[in-house]
Amino acid sequence: MKQALIVIDMQEIFFNYPQNHLLHNEQVVEHINELIKQARDKQIQIIFIQHTSQDDQHLMSEGKEDWKLHKNLLISSDDKIIQKSKFDSFYQTELLDYLKSNKMEQLIFAGAQTEFCLDTTIRAALSLGYQHNLLFKGTHSTINGAALQAGDIINHHEATWNNRFLTVMDEIKL
Repeated sequence: MKQALIVIDMQEIFFNYPQNHLLHNEQVVEHINELIKQARDKQIQIIFIQHTSQDDQHLMSEGKEDWKLHKNLLISSDDKIIQKSKFDSFYQTELLDYLKSNKMEQLIFAGAQTEFCLDTTIRAALSLGYQHNLLFKGTHSTINGAALQAGDIINHHEATWNNRFLTVMDEIKL
């Protein structure tokens, strides 16, 4: 089964300001990098999704420091980078066409924020026919919300996704 690793919104904004720090942010980067190394060893295509605001004054507008992919991610020139402007990484982007043209059958998800862009993209992927997707614990995160702490948001989503929208794996091993 041909796979693609999709890393969503791991951008500097989540590392530059204490109020935006992802839960266990440095550990999440280490875990994602472990996944990236394994994907490269298995010749799995790596796709980075980069949230890009359409408002030039926004911190996440193209070219701004906060918009850049996190400096510690193991990004290669062979990786695909796709910009998006909404929570759904498929919405008005080239992602679906790219996956179809490369005959991808299984998607492996990682990134931020659990309850926003990651959740929306995972659900969209299932609706688009990608039914055997994976997510590894420790490879995604979020910040505290108004109603729930980040850890509770992560646990809730993993429980909701598992065996419905994808398979949640304990060990980071492709």
